[in-house]
Amino acid sequence: MNIYAENILDHYWHPRNKTHPLPAENIKDGGRVTHEEINESCGDSLAIRLTISAGRIASIQWDGSGCAISQAAISMLSEELAGKSIADAESIKKDDVYSLLGVPIGPRRVKCALLGLHALKNAIKKFKGEPPTGWNDTAGSSV
Repeated sequence: MNIYAENILDHYWHPRNKTHPLPAENIKDGGRVTHEEINESCGDSLAIRLTISAGRIASIQWDGSGCAISQAAISMLSEELAGKSIADAESIKKDDVYSLLGVPIGPRRVKCALLGLHALKNAIKKFKGEPPTGWNDTAGSSV
C-alpha cells in the first residue's frame, strides 16, 4: 500500500472536522450556512456547515456517509478551508481536490472525489443568496 492510500484511509477512519450529528438547520443563519449533497450514482451523502466571519471561513463542520474517497476528500478539504477567504474557497478546483487525495481518480470515482467540493461551492452560493448548481451544471467544468 502506498503512502497516498494510507492517507485516504487515515482520513476515512479518523475524519477531521466531522460532527455527528450535524445540527439540522438548513438555512442561512447570520454567519452560518448548511448545505447537503447526495451522489445519486453511488449513495454517498454529506452535509456541511460553514461559519463565515469577516468574509472568511471561521469553521467548517460536516457529517456524511459513503466510500473512503468521498469521506477522505471532504475531511482533507475541511482542513484546507479553515481561515480561507470566501474568494479563495470559491477558487478551489477539482484538480486541487485530486492533489489532496494524491491518487489517480478514475471516471467512476469523480463524483465521489468531488462531492465535498460540490457541497462547498453550493453552500457558498446559498450563503450569497444564489441558487445552487446541479451536477449537470458543473459537469466538465472545474466545479
